[in-house]
Amino acid sequence: MAETKKSGTDVKKLARGPLIWIILAIIIVSFGTMLLSGGGFQRIDTDQGLKLLSDGKVEQAKIVDNDQRVDLVLTEDFTVDDREYGTQVQFYYVEPRGEAVVEAVEQAAPEQGYTDEVPRQSWLTTLLLNIVPFIIIIAIFWFLLSQMGGGGKIMSFGKSRAKLVNKENPDVTFADVAGVDEALEELEEIKEFLAEPKKFQDVGAKIPKGVLLYGSPGTGKTLLARAVAGEAGVPFYSISGSDFVEMYVGVGASRVRDLFEQAKNNSPCIIFIDEIDAVGRQRGAGMGGGHDEREQTLNQLLVEMDGFDATSNVILIAATNRPDVLDPALLRPGRFDRQISVEAPDMKGRQHILEVHSRGKPLAPDVDLAMVAKRTPGFSGADLANVLNEAALLTARMNRTVIDKYAVDEAIDRVIAGPQKRTRLMNDKERLVTAYHEGGHALVAAAMNQTDPVTKVTILPRGRALGYTMVMPTEDKYSTTRNELLDQLAYAMGGRVAEEIVFHDPTTGASNDIEKATGIARKMVTQYGMSEKVGMVKVGEDNSEPFAGKGYGHGVDYSEDTIRVIDSEVRSLIDEAHADAYWALTTNRDVLDALAHELLEKETLDQHELAAIFAPVTKRPVREVWLANDDRPVSERGPIPIPERRLNPFEPEVMAGGSHAPGAGGQGGPGPDGPGAPGAGGQPPVQPGPTPPGADPQPPHEGHGGVPPQGPTQPPAGPAGPGTVPPHGGPTPPDTQGPVPPQGPVPPQAGPQGPDAGPQGPQGPVPPESGPQGPVH
Repeated sequence: MAETKKSGTDVKKLARGPLIWIILAIIIVSFGTMLLSGGGFQRIDTDQGLKLLSDGKVEQAKIVDNDQRVDLVLTEDFTVDDREYGTQVQFYYVEPRGEAVVEAVEQAAPEQGYTDEVPRQSWLTTLLLNIVPFIIIIAIFWFLLSQMGGGGKIMSFGKSRAKLVNKENPDVTFADVAGVDEALEELEEIKEFLAEPKKFQDVGAKIPKGVLLYGSPGTGKTLLARAVAGEAGVPFYSISGSDFVEMYVGVGASRVRDLFEQAKNNSPCIIFIDEIDAVGRQRGAGMGGGHDEREQTLNQLLVEMDGFDATSNVILIAATNRPDVLDPALLRPGRFDRQISVEAPDMKGRQHILEVHSRGKPLAPDVDLAMVAKRTPGFSGADLANVLNEAALLTARMNRTVIDKYAVDEAIDRVIAGPQKRTRLMNDKERLVTAYHEGGHALVAAAMNQTDPVTKVTILPRGRALGYTMVMPTEDKYSTTRNELLDQLAYAMGGRVAEEIVFHDPTTGASNDIEKATGIARKMVTQYGMSEKVGMVKVGEDNSEPFAGKGYGHGVDYSEDTIRVIDSEVRSLIDEAHADAYWALTTNRDVLDALAHELLEKETLDQHELAAIFAPVTKRPVREVWLANDDRPVSERGPIPIPERRLNPFEPEVMAGGSHAPGAGGQGGPGPDGPGAPGAGGQPPVQPGPTPPGADPQPPHEGHGGVPPQGPTQPPAGPAGPGTVPPHGGPTPPDTQGPVPPQGPVPPQAGPQGPDAGPQGPQGPVPPESGPQGPVH
């Protein structure tokens, strides 16, 4: 029944359109042409026609001069080679033979005579040639006019391109969202306000006009908006920020007006703008003029958000990865009253996300999602979904029906360090250098006091790395101490020092290790206040200004003497880390040799095998107390005992032992600027620098394949230095040894460094250094 109705509608649309008139015009022209042509006469050769005239078989003849044609009516049927032409035939002649043809007709003396004719256009021909073109032009013009109205038509530039989500058949609900409980709670409140506004109005609450979701890519901002669309039960308009941008001036502002007009006419409703930074960037920033199309669109958006009626029940939800580039006027209360940070999930959140994405996937009994969550710190929801999808693809590739632990482990390694290179063959010298390089990283990590346990070391090429070392934290961390950073520096130096001790000829594979270590040391001196000579002073400004030209004209705020002191302090920290790594490897040389031997024999060692090898390792002595100033006395009074956590009165469902909210004097939890935003008086989280001790697969340094991207990504080619520290407590890519550049007989470099774990959050407090540290080469 529905199909019949739809078919009838299509027929009506076709009848109303210009296509039917165009077809009719073509038929009329064709019919007229047939009428005007010599219908009924069969064409014959000129010689055959002249012979019929000479033989006296012609009853009537007509010479058509303009067409150089002669029409003949014969006394009997004309047949040639068993083909019958009938009694009406015609033939054509060329102009030089015109006189001969006329003479032949005169000599034939047809019974009914002959005639000469100069054709004239008939009234029908005149009608077709003069009227039909106008009909066609009018039909085309009508067609163009019909395309001006609806969205997506030729002239509908100013119409909004927002899509109205079908609220009757939601494909995503809150049940499909996990790992972002706080953001989910805020959005559930929005849904409740639209459903029961009286409950909030009774206590004097006003509905938020706008909600901004911000966070790193892949953390679920768009998924949250889609879940709101599935749960709200009100019209939900979805549009991308780039849909406001067009080649015509004024189109963006017109689309904004049209979008909000539709929303007001259908309130209560929700408007969702994805990637709002495409249209909401700061005005007047950069080197271009201030009067451009994007700024006009932003101005109109600001006006529309201010023009919301308090009782209209229209809520704007927007998502962005770059809240730092948005215009301040857009972020003020009254427009985006509520700003929700959507960060990478913690261990419990990762487990819930894995449970959601494992639906419909047959998992073997040996797959423990809690353990998978523990092995993937810093992974976003998109990364975790990719892990399970890779595991399913590997299972199908091996013609199996159940996803087992091997497939999941391989999928994690593929996401962090890239696919294994089974066809890459290394000579014995390269394998030996790789074994000692990776062994040096792993052993230094085991000998330090503030590093996480080494969980995996391999010399099998993966991605563009020749090998890697992986260090896995036992829990999520949101800040880093000075001693932990010093141990990370020593861990970064482990591969280079091992090459110096064993081969007395270091390779280029440590270049990225040196780069990452230098980055950590420089931040310790210039940002973290961990240098005695520079002190607790932040030196220099961040070089992350997103707008070209905005910082022009600003001078430096430090002297050349300060630069010399900073360079000296950085070098001192690197030298100290080099000495720590040298002490650890020379003191435990037998363990280093045993580790290298096992790597050459087995190629990959897991945590249990490593624990047995590291059993006799001599730990580095605990460092002396550092107070930043030798004149200050050392206090012997320690901290108070940790009290039992109290229930939050506004969250009665939280059990004792749950995480506490950051408060004054306490260490802040994840804040609007990223995990670990400090509370008042709290300790700000440390931003990870080069590879912490331990290793996530770390991508190779630039000299051997480029710098790895943040997050669990495939490391660039080439051997790399020690693994990098994951930015948000994410897994640091494994320390990997990449291929040696083709310059002379260079020994294999230390493995490339794996991708920096965890995506970087919005500007604000520096994210803590934690998470599995990438593999070191």
